Amino acid sequence: MSDKLADLIERAKRVKMTPEQEEQQRRSFAFGNTSFENSRITRHMVDEAADALRKEEAAK
Repeated sequence: MSDKLADLIERAKRVKMTPEQEEQQRRSFAFGNTSFENSRITRHMVDEAADALRKEEAAK
């Protein structure tokens, strides 16, 4: 591994994402994995499901 790559990896380990960034990354991960298995899955569907889960959690 080059020194430049090793430095970038170490810097990335120290990045602190905001809650909004974490949510965006979670949704992107969910979309990427589900659309790989089922091409009919859309980002809109993932957003709707995530919003429904968030509302459900808030109601508890």
